[in-house]
Amino acid sequence: MASRRMAVKAIDWVAFAERVPPNQRTMFNNLKTRSDAIAARLQSLPEKPPAIDWDFYRKSIAKPGMVDEFEKKFGAVTVPEPIDTQTAKIDAQEQEASKNAAAYVEASKIRVADYEKELEKYKNMIPFDQMTVKELNEAFPETKLDKEKYPYWPHKPAAEL
Repeated sequence: MASRRMAVKAIDWVAFAERVPPNQRTMFNNLKTRSDAIAARLQSLPEKPPAIDWDFYRKSIAKPGMVDEFEKKFGAVTVPEPIDTQTAKIDAQEQEASKNAAAYVEASKIRVADYEKELEKYKNMIPFDQMTVKELNEAFPETKLDKEKYPYWPHKPAAEL
């Protein structure tokens, strides 16, 4: 059992608890309690199961050869260990997610820099109540009315209204 126990990854409950939303805290506590109970039960089991006392059964069972046959069949039984086929896929997904997250962070840094430039532009701008229409149109070109292309009020296409 100990070799199997070492293969199981430990759960970082503190880091896990930080990610749990407040409305799911009771479910998280139930999961942790149940996990701790199962882990304690596993720790209480011996490394190897107790050996079968075949001599006791030979003396107790009257039919000759039956216990020897069972012993031979029991010795021939091998329980296959499950093959781990998912860890490699999960690791690949984790690496891909890490790359995506790093790319997103880099793109976010670029966007933040652009937004900071735009914010600086707005901070250095003349206050709106002191602007003339010409200054407003220079600062925000989309507010300029095209009186030549659309000579009638509201000087914009109807689809943009």
